[in-house]
Amino acid sequence: MQSFTDNRTPETIDEIWFIEHPPIFTLGQNGKLEHVLNPGNIPLIPVDRGGQVTYHGPGQLMVYVLLDIRRRQMGVRDLVTALEQTIIDLLAEYNISARARSDAPGVYVGDAKICSIGLRIRRGCSYHGLALNVAMDLEPFNRINPCGFRNLAMTQISTEGGADNLVDVVQTITPYLARNLGYTNLIYKNE
Repeated sequence: MQSFTDNRTPETIDEIWFIEHPPIFTLGQNGKLEHVLNPGNIPLIPVDRGGQVTYHGPGQLMVYVLLDIRRRQMGVRDLVTALEQTIIDLLAEYNISARARSDAPGVYVGDAKICSIGLRIRRGCSYHGLALNVAMDLEPFNRINPCGFRNLAMTQISTEGGADNLVDVVQTITPYLARNLGYTNLIYKNE
């Protein structure tokens, strides 16, 4: 992501990456180690996104948005709102009622967080993105204060009655992501 962002030109086509990570905790630029309670054997990696500490692992969909937001005439808050709305729209497909909160970026089902958002903007371009819990082991979230919040409950799509695999979620989320980010022409690559 960093290399792509550093080497892109004003003509570079925006990219959206769908990825699944092995178990890992990531600590954002403003992250405080006091929120890492007991990582055990899961590595903790500092990263250059915003936000505090979170967990990534199998069964969680990472959506990295590598966009020239300056070219799109989009502010950071606009991008966060578009990503939150994408998840809210996706979850509605599964009859899951969700909402964004003004005091903490991400998407929530009741009081439980289902999607975290952490971005970095450099040279008018975004990278990093969102982490959507689909069908994963949520236990590692008990080893941290997710996003810096003590006792924040985490949930996932499968627990709430929705899809239980990433392929279905990627297919369902793509049109919402395109619409909310203002894209009309998508090119799919599989690398």
